[in-house]
Amino acid sequence: MSEDLFLSKAFSQSMHPLKVVPYYYRASRTFEQNDITITTLVTSNRFKVFSELVTHYQGPISATVHVKPSAARALLDALHDLYTSTPAMSTYVDIHLVLTPFDRQLNTWRNVARLFARTEFVMMLDVDFAICTNFRSAIRVSLDAKIGRILKEGHAALVVPAFEYVKQQDGLDQKYFPRDKQTLLSLVKAKKIDMFHRTWIPGHNSTDYPRFYSATPGEVYKVTQYHPAYEPYVIFRKEGPPWCDERFVGYGGNKAACLYEMYLSGMSFYVLADHFLVHQSHPYEEEARKLERKSNRKVYQDFKEEVCLRFVLRLILTAYG
Repeated sequence: MSEDLFLSKAFSQSMHPLKVVPYYYRASRTFEQNDITITTLVTSNRFKVFSELVTHYQGPISATVHVKPSAARALLDALHDLYTSTPAMSTYVDIHLVLTPFDRQLNTWRNVARLFARTEFVMMLDVDFAICTNFRSAIRVSLDAKIGRILKEGHAALVVPAFEYVKQQDGLDQKYFPRDKQTLLSLVKAKKIDMFHRTWIPGHNSTDYPRFYSATPGEVYKVTQYHPAYEPYVIFRKEGPPWCDERFVGYGGNKAACLYEMYLSGMSFYVLADHFLVHQSHPYEEEARKLERKSNRKVYQDFKEEVCLRFVLRLILTAYG
């Protein structure tokens, strides 16, 4: 079977024309299986922040880069310059291309990055977040503890809480971001930093930020008030958990849909209370966000009903089959 045929079937639910080119660039490093690969999505206007993510993480990254055929040459030239000019890039980063004229097929891009990740565990992360603490090492040394065993079994997703600066101009330069929880808490107390997307409470409120603030060092606590709009940044086993539904195009509902299906499959969310991410400020495409969110609201409602019925049927067949 040819690679093109296999990939056309693998992503048959996505909008076409679409061509996937795995490992357009392949990292030189061989990674240990119990490492954590960041899976992320990159467009040409995010190359600078992508470089910062690579430099700070110093670990495996599997990145999907969207390429519009009409602008392919210029983008690939810029990508080549980025890859060859960032020392950590060629060591740690696998680049996969998605060539399509359609913007923001975000769940398709997420699935590509996850499919070609080369470690047992992955983190689903947006490229414009700064990794402020070393959760990677903390998780790897805890794989034989209770939470590590649940993670290895594919029954858990570990949440790294997300924050943003209240004033957007304060969040433009990562070198000023907090790098430990004590500093973060002082900025929260000073009302300079708050939970990510604080104007959309359902998106991250299930993390239970008051509990995060008061948690003891080393604490990992379970999310007990799940909401269908919950969309944290999570670490989970690459193989086993559901894949992201590819019907979503544009802003709104796409990442929440990934996590909703994980939740219905029986996975639980656990918050790493020593660790956090901070969003790097950037302008949003407000008009596109407004229109696409309105469209995806109906898509997400249909998706939730469909996936619920699917899991109910699975339970019935398991019980009486």
